Amino acid sequence: MGPEEQHPETAGGNDSGSGAVRPGRIRRQEPGETTPRQPTVAEARARDKARRAREEQERLAAEQAEKDEARRRTRRKAMIGTVAVVGVVGLVALGYSALSSDEVRATCIDPDTEVVVDDSYCTSGSPSGGGMFIYAGSSYRYYYGGTAGPVGTKVSGGTVVTPKGATITTKSGTTVQRGGFGSKISGSTGS
Repeated sequence: MGPEEQHPETAGGNDSGSGAVRPGRIRRQEPGETTPRQPTVAEARARDKARRAREEQERLAAEQAEKDEARRRTRRKAMIGTVAVVGVVGLVALGYSALSSDEVRATCIDPDTEVVVDDSYCTSGSPSGGGMFIYAGSSYRYYYGGTAGPVGTKVSGGTVVTPKGATITTKSGTTVQRGGFGSKISGSTGS
């Protein structure tokens, strides 16, 4: 049988109703010799649809890559900002500790005689203004810095003016004022 011959049972559907079978033909495509047929309308639509879907996927992938890059840049900037803030906070803390390292000793005295009295006269006394305390009917005040011996001795080399920004403690360990930026005097302890 030659390539253009066909069996009658495979011709199928060529029956014209007269009962006679018409012979059919098979066309074979030879590479380089056969010209391709034009695509059908359905095939052309399917190809266009697939091309549009592929282009849409590529566009979405490009948009996602741009968003990812923008997120990376934002994260990088945030990290740089965080490192800068941490550095500034560290410098401020270092400055704060350097500036607030001034510690002054406060000694409770009788202001008339400048003689050292027990710390409880100032800590338990009622503030009366101007840095004075009233205890058992007498007035007392803190003396800052200088040299102060035991109770009953006279103080020297200090002042009755409250030092600003210093941490002030008594001999007994009571903190009168905490120093540093924005420090406040606790109570009315000095003038």
